[in-house]
Amino acid sequence: MAKIRKMLGSVDNLYIISLMRVIETQSKATLGNWAVSCAEEKFLPIYETVCPGEQRLREITEKVQEYLKGTLKLKEVKPLLREASQIAKDAEGQPVAQAAARAVATACGTIQTPSNALGFVFYGAAAMAYSELGTEEKPEVYDTFASEVFQQILESLQQAAVPEEENPVKINWNC
Repeated sequence: MAKIRKMLGSVDNLYIISLMRVIETQSKATLGNWAVSCAEEKFLPIYETVCPGEQRLREITEKVQEYLKGTLKLKEVKPLLREASQIAKDAEGQPVAQAAARAVATACGTIQTPSNALGFVFYGAAAMAYSELGTEEKPEVYDTFASEVFQQILESLQQAAVPEEENPVKINWNC
C-alpha cells in the first residue's frame, strides 16, 4: 500500500508560487471569502459524499460566511474553527474524508490566519486526488494531479482578486 500523505504538492510548484504572489496582494477579507467559497465548492462536497448526513462542516462554513458578512463576531466563530479541526482529526483512517475536512477547516481558518489561504490548497489537492484516483497511485501520479488542482485554484483566486487592494496581508512565508 502506498504511503498516504496528508497533503499533496510542493511550494516549488509554479502554480503555488504564483498563488503565493497573488495572496500577498489581497486583504484578509478577500482571502477569507475566496478560501471559504473555494472550499465549499471543491472540498466540502467530497467530505459530504464520503460522510453522508454529516452537516457540521457545512454549518461551520455557513457561520464563517456570516462572520465575513459582519453578522457574527470572531469570538463566536473561533470555537467553530476548533471544531472544524477536530472533525478532521476524528476522520483518522479515512484519507478522503480527512483530507477534505482538513481543507475545509484550514480554509475557514483563513479569517484568522491569512497564510491558511495557501495551506488549504495542499489538503484540498489530497482530497481531490484520493477521491478521484484512490489511495494506491504512485507519488508522481499524485503530483501531476495536484499541479492540475493548483492551476484551477490559482485561476479561481485570480478571478476573485481585487485589483490594487488597499490593505494587502503581510505574510512571512515559512516554507
